Amino acid sequence: MNTALYAKRRERLAKAIQKKTGSGVLLLNTASEKLRNRDSEYPYRHDSDFYYLTGFNEPGAYLVMQISEQGFQTHLFCRPKDLEREIWDGWRLGPEAAPEALGVDFAYPLTELHTRMPDLMNGFESLHTKIDRDLQREIESWFDVLRQQSRSGKRPPSAIHDVLQIVHEMRLLKDSAEIEIMRRSAKIAAQGHIRAMQACQPGMHEYHLEAELLYIFRKMGAQHVAYNSIVAAGKNACTLHHRAGDAQLLDGDLCLIDAGCELDSYASDITRTLPVNGQFSGPQKAIYEIVLEAQEKAISATRIGSNFQAPHEAALEVLTQGLLDLEILPKSKWGSVANAIEAKAYQDYYMHRTSHWLGMDVHDVGNYREPGVGDQPWRQLEAGMVLTIEPGLYIRHGSQAAEKYWGIGIRIEDDVHVTSADPEILTRDVPVTVSDIEALMRA
Repeated sequence: MNTALYAKRRERLAKAIQKKTGSGVLLLNTASEKLRNRDSEYPYRHDSDFYYLTGFNEPGAYLVMQISEQGFQTHLFCRPKDLEREIWDGWRLGPEAAPEALGVDFAYPLTELHTRMPDLMNGFESLHTKIDRDLQREIESWFDVLRQQSRSGKRPPSAIHDVLQIVHEMRLLKDSAEIEIMRRSAKIAAQGHIRAMQACQPGMHEYHLEAELLYIFRKMGAQHVAYNSIVAAGKNACTLHHRAGDAQLLDGDLCLIDAGCELDSYASDITRTLPVNGQFSGPQKAIYEIVLEAQEKAISATRIGSNFQAPHEAALEVLTQGLLDLEILPKSKWGSVANAIEAKAYQDYYMHRTSHWLGMDVHDVGNYREPGVGDQPWRQLEAGMVLTIEPGLYIRHGSQAAEKYWGIGIRIEDDVHVTSADPEILTRDVPVTVSDIEALMRA
């Protein structure tokens, strides 16, 4: 573990808190284990904010930082060593090894949390934590202990601040270590999509392609999927979050695959739409080329000097022009692209936005508008930001479009890193053009 990396992040956070309140106590907890049914648990996933600051992935831990104008001290509460539980559930770091392994100043058994926390908070004017109902109940109990000892000169913090606003601003700008992990995550996800393209043929079911994706993700070292994989055959592609089910892949249909993996806590997110039989039909190709051009224009707008809205506006212009050119939106009614966009005539066929932040969470944290009070401008793009670019068109059965387009749902999605030069497309190891997809599927 690169303890210096996490220590540097904690130092940045401490300086931000110093700037905001002068001094204070930070309190963050990680996720707890969750039962799936009876005595079977869901695979454990740590809290992203906690992991970002500690690199610690065991459940039930708490991070405390006592921050003054002179500096800060870091305390960690974690599960104690327990031979019997480790035989069943696996090795634990334990508080004895935590200071050296994680670069914290002090570590204690989780069983001492309630006895130590009042003293760790005592005398500080502010508490910086996350707004969490269960955590708030614990905090109130510690405050009560300090209030009851007021005659001894003890007192709880008088103000509580949401620390996640600061942490999420930090997470929005990825450092070089994060970008390198995301590149690797993207390469694994791309190989999964390639495998699915190579395997796809009429008569298969959606879950067959999902299995191909999962096989490659795990074989290449990803620990989890980044989200539940979408494998949508035929008209199912017009349902934006269709889960891979038992629908059959039919000759002449398209199949939309939206899937990514999680590697070392960082997500990738790719969507490709492929012809089940390896050959796009005329109407399918026409819609696909519009979406691909929209993505290319949006990626070109993903650079320093643009704002978060710019890729969406670039994609909208191409998509709307394409709908007009194919008479899916009648030119006689709308006249121009500007008129159709102003009236949101495209929304029957394109109902989602073009981008979201990407990082430790697939829909990652960070404001989409400039920080401040009220309705602020869209966020300016900066080097180190990573966002998806994912335009699409979805033409449901019974729509106003010509019947030859019914049931066509196409989305193309890549992960884009904003740099000081051209945008870096992290996920382009997987084919994206009509000719390249068809060539791969023929091979």
